[in-house]
Amino acid sequence: MDANQPELGKQVRAADRAHVFHSWSAQDLIDPLPVAGAEGSYFWDFEGNRYLDFSSQLVNVNIGHQHPKVVAAIQEQAARLCTISPVMANDVRGEAAALVAGHAPDGLEHVLFTNSGAEAVENAIRMARLHTGRVKVLAPYRSYHGATSTAIAATGDPRRIANEAAGHADPHVRHFFGPYLYRSAFNATTEAQECERALAHLEQVITLEGPATIAALIMETVVGGSGLHVPPDGYLAGVRDLCDRHGIVMIADEVMAGFGRTGAWFALDHWNVTPDLITFAKGVNSGYVPLGGVIISGPIFDTFRERPYPGGLTYSGHPLACAAAVATIRAMEDEKTVENAAHIGTDVLAPALRDLKARHQVIGDVRGLGVFWALELVRDPETREPLVPYAAAGAQARPIQQLVSDCRSQGLWILANGNRLHITPPCTVTPEEIAEGLTAIDTALTALN
Repeated sequence: MDANQPELGKQVRAADRAHVFHSWSAQDLIDPLPVAGAEGSYFWDFEGNRYLDFSSQLVNVNIGHQHPKVVAAIQEQAARLCTISPVMANDVRGEAAALVAGHAPDGLEHVLFTNSGAEAVENAIRMARLHTGRVKVLAPYRSYHGATSTAIAATGDPRRIANEAAGHADPHVRHFFGPYLYRSAFNATTEAQECERALAHLEQVITLEGPATIAALIMETVVGGSGLHVPPDGYLAGVRDLCDRHGIVMIADEVMAGFGRTGAWFALDHWNVTPDLITFAKGVNSGYVPLGGVIISGPIFDTFRERPYPGGLTYSGHPLACAAAVATIRAMEDEKTVENAAHIGTDVLAPALRDLKARHQVIGDVRGLGVFWALELVRDPETREPLVPYAAAGAQARPIQQLVSDCRSQGLWILANGNRLHITPPCTVTPEEIAEGLTAIDTALTALN
């Protein structure tokens, strides 16, 4: 679509404001950008303004915008078979399931398809409860698992609190502190200490809650929007051991971290840990058509061999979504997309972000893997006082809002959460595009200083 059509842009904006109800928003306080088109790492509006997408939209466009192989696969599937009931077998559904399971750890061979990550979490927790006969679920405070009822209850960040006020709470969910060395809840000073003490804390929570009452422990392998926390070496293995000792189902939420985002097919590959269930969505087909799912281990699959699983979705394994997943995974394999994300993270982003931190005192911490990074911003590097308070809103959040605005005025689209800037470009991003984006961030940080 032609980007130089300002009148059409006005019509798009007017229709949106007249009829669309936006999620997570006060409706009168937003002004959504009308988007005309996108390609690769960029998208543009109707006035010809072009943006480098350092957000991958909502951290899901892993293969970049409008990848021709994925677009063609959707078109071809639409011409052949648009939809079919999930009770029937379908060629692209089976192929997509095989490809997803093929990149999961050994022993996870079956896939329940959903339409989103939140639905994947809902179904994973339901499976765990039915498999164990228990009801409690443990989840970290710094986490996000989706906006549906049990998923938002498992969420630990402030989005949970607003939903609890609306009556959306699961009384059987309990939260614990995950590892976060920069602001250690355990007075740790090294990664090894943080790992050891976080595991001791988790073991105490399990003991106090009653191990025989706990069905599942769900955690993002690498925490995403709630802080982008990379677990210290040994932590995931320790969680696996605790779950094994107490018969707790370990659910790895890979909705945001999976399919190349961390420079591995699944983030858990960095630590060679095998959970009982994996939830996924987003990057499995870069969001071209909504798709999510649960990858299921043998013992949990066996629970439902002759016992009906009480759950399902009209669009489970939708052919258009599965065709997009097949094309995405095949393209990522052929084009070494995951390897590119790993290279960008290790050789480009890591050193460049460390250099940025050295030049800006407002950057308190840099952390990440692959194309999954955050800059944690502080008022004082010595006291580590956050640039904005926890769950800041309104005037309190203005410093972060100004940074985001300054970046966007330079043609860089970036997301922020809390006192962090999140750097999450597509896995296909180039070193030149990274340099372009970091120049804009450098300029915005200089203005803030």
